[in-house]
Amino acid sequence: MSNKSYILGFLLMIICTLSVVFLPTDKWITQQRRVLWDTSLKVSECPKPRSAEDSNRTEELKVCRKRNGIMTVNAMGRLGNQMGDYATLYALAKLNGYEAYIQQETYDWLAPIFRISLPVIHVEVVSQIPWKEQMLRDWMIEEYRHIEGEYVMLIGYPCSWTFYHHIREEILQEFTFHDSIREEVNRYLEAVKGSRKNATFIGVHVRRGDYIQIMPNAWKGVVADKVYLEKAMGYFRRKYQEPIFVVTSNGMFWCKKNIDASRGDVYFAGDGVEISPWKDFALLAHCNHTIMTIGTFGYWVGYLAGGETIYLTNFTLPDSDLLYIFHYDAAYLPEWIGIPADLSPLLKLQKK
Repeated sequence: MSNKSYILGFLLMIICTLSVVFLPTDKWITQQRRVLWDTSLKVSECPKPRSAEDSNRTEELKVCRKRNGIMTVNAMGRLGNQMGDYATLYALAKLNGYEAYIQQETYDWLAPIFRISLPVIHVEVVSQIPWKEQMLRDWMIEEYRHIEGEYVMLIGYPCSWTFYHHIREEILQEFTFHDSIREEVNRYLEAVKGSRKNATFIGVHVRRGDYIQIMPNAWKGVVADKVYLEKAMGYFRRKYQEPIFVVTSNGMFWCKKNIDASRGDVYFAGDGVEISPWKDFALLAHCNHTIMTIGTFGYWVGYLAGGETIYLTNFTLPDSDLLYIFHYDAAYLPEWIGIPADLSPLLKLQKK
């Protein structure tokens, strides 16, 4: 696919979610977590049968659980996008009292990797239902606490923690790896650990591929460079006695050329195959800490791994159209550590 096609595709994506600029503040973040949590608890409350007579109220209990109908999401994209769609659907359905259903594509992406619990709605059923489409921005707003309609289809590319972080433990439960995957990853990490007694694993995901062209041409932005990775890795080297950096990427040749592995603490792992990225993802998510660059794949690695996460921030020029639909405060958890990108290559191009 040509660069022009990639750019056109991304521009079409923003048409669906272009909206008024909104910057979450620390006060808003705190209030939003509390409100979402309280509302989720309230809409989840149903009368529990306390007697034989109450046990016969099956239909009433069903109505309580399904009083607002069903909700699904028009999920698109690869693994990171599918996870964002799933988590957002899970949270908004619970928040508004809906039964959540995923579509077949989401199931095909996630079920082989995680122990997800949401049921699948058949493709033929999807085509026959008169859905009410609910457009989503990339962050939570008050409107999404009051979704109406019997059959709701969520539309967009949501990933922000502001949708679901108030039920973080439930989301982590949904994204629990299958035992076979966990065992395979742990065997690899144990082999890498070797005789080290105080090993600390840091998963490093370097997103390159199509972003090398998309970021400068469509968004006036940059991808992570060598200096960023050196700073991020230096942070962990100073903090931990025996850090082990497990690197995966869809541009592994670049990584091997630009990441200093002379200390013996860097392992280039994974296959970088974007069609089936679960091996890379599972490996990184089982590390103690995370270095991500940009993209939803790296975001979800950090979210599932826990620990400390370092991310690339301020990676576009101030007049980038991306900032209409993307905000750093809503995209990355407040406790994560951002390292500003070097925008000098873009600034030099503008002067020419």
